[in-house]
Amino acid sequence: MAEKKLLLQMQGIKKSFVGVEVLHGVDLDLYAGEVHAIVGENGAGKSTLMKTLAGVHPPTEGKILIEGKEVQFAHPAQAQAAGVGIVYQEFNLLPDRNVAENVFVGREPLKRGLVDRRKMERDTAALLEEVGETGFTPRTPVRWLSVAQQQVVEIIKARSLNARILVLDEPTAALAEHEVELLFRLVRRLQELGVGILYISHRLREVFQLSDRITVIKDGGVVKTLKTSECDQRTLVSLMVGRDLDAYFPERGRPEDLGDVRLETRNLNTALLRDVSIKVRAGEIVGLAGLQGSGRTELARAIFGADPIDSGEVLIDGKPVKFRHPRQAVKAGIGFITEDRKAEGLALAQSIADNMMLAVRTVMPARKRRAAGVMSNKELAEVTELKARGPEQEVRFLSGGNQQKVVLSKWLKTKPQILIFDEPTRGIDVGAKAGIHDLIRKLARDGVAVLMISSELPELIGMADRILVMHEGKLAGELPAGASEPEIMELATGAHEEVAA
Repeated sequence: MAEKKLLLQMQGIKKSFVGVEVLHGVDLDLYAGEVHAIVGENGAGKSTLMKTLAGVHPPTEGKILIEGKEVQFAHPAQAQAAGVGIVYQEFNLLPDRNVAENVFVGREPLKRGLVDRRKMERDTAALLEEVGETGFTPRTPVRWLSVAQQQVVEIIKARSLNARILVLDEPTAALAEHEVELLFRLVRRLQELGVGILYISHRLREVFQLSDRITVIKDGGVVKTLKTSECDQRTLVSLMVGRDLDAYFPERGRPEDLGDVRLETRNLNTALLRDVSIKVRAGEIVGLAGLQGSGRTELARAIFGADPIDSGEVLIDGKPVKFRHPRQAVKAGIGFITEDRKAEGLALAQSIADNMMLAVRTVMPARKRRAAGVMSNKELAEVTELKARGPEQEVRFLSGGNQQKVVLSKWLKTKPQILIFDEPTRGIDVGAKAGIHDLIRKLARDGVAVLMISSELPELIGMADRILVMHEGKLAGELPAGASEPEIMELATGAHEEVAA
């Protein structure tokens, strides 16, 4: 790093809100062409630190230097003018306008008092050429773009403001697997152009893939900054949560403790699925792997009565069932923790107590619903060790990990015998993941049959008693507990079929 230009120094940054200090003298620096990852649990102070850099929350104490010169930002516009760009998880794009209009919104070039669209499109095209192939043009409506492409638009918007320091806050949280590579290519290209990137992510694998250095933040302070090449996942987890990687996943159950087959599908066919047959026993965690579009989520939705079944059958405790609506599945003892908790799993503007009762109220008589909605602080704390002010707190103000615990609690209130998890720890920090892993294993020990879908192969390998792999709507194969990532990917990509041929 010594030969590279020092772009940013944050020295002794402190920040207090209403007299409570949340950042305690943080030191951080960034070089041109470097990807500096910032990791830590939710609430560690990562986002607050970045907002002090971006001019959203000026620091209470400390200095910020850009290329050796001290700066003081009282407003985000000042940070942008100094070359600081930040791309948040929630995009700020206008879907009914095209790419060029979004990149230059509010500062459109003028010619004779009118917007110079040709110049705006030329300048946008130059920015797109700078970052490489994106799959869209300046005239493409933003509404037509994938999530990854919308993210590219946000990044080139920052580049149009001459950003030399770019903050990416959980950039892959909403991306499908096949979209992540587009972002990675863009990040590497920006490195070549000398842009310094501060990269916040819970996904440790991509941190190791992309970053040059890693800074661990915990409880508002820096634990350690170290070179990525001199660190491993075991060390990083230990620094983040004080828990060794050996204890990262709970101990598996014993085969002799498993019960009878609780959930079964036989030759299930839908618009995407082809002759899918699976079995999940009581007390068993069955992992479901596969690439995006392989049929994982579609299988879960078919079992839950959310998607129609063309042929084949679903059996619970050996008896065929036909669900025309998810409500019937809930009454039969199935819970479904969906992939997108904000869109499908929660009513964000409602209280924790109201959210916890959403599922159980759909299956109980109306006369009992009112009494069922009463929840004490003690019950709230006991259900999933949820960290909140109380049952009346609105769910939107909780961290991602605690929101997921509310979703889990919602289904636990129905006392399910079968639980389907679709990406149970997506967008959740390492510490919260460990808590959810422990809860899933506890449910299995209590006799619940668990079907767990995850794109994170280490999670499947660490949690599952067996792993089923989907490929193009079919069941490609089954692997035992502890299978390797290459074994899973060979089945997921269809490479096993090529070898057989």
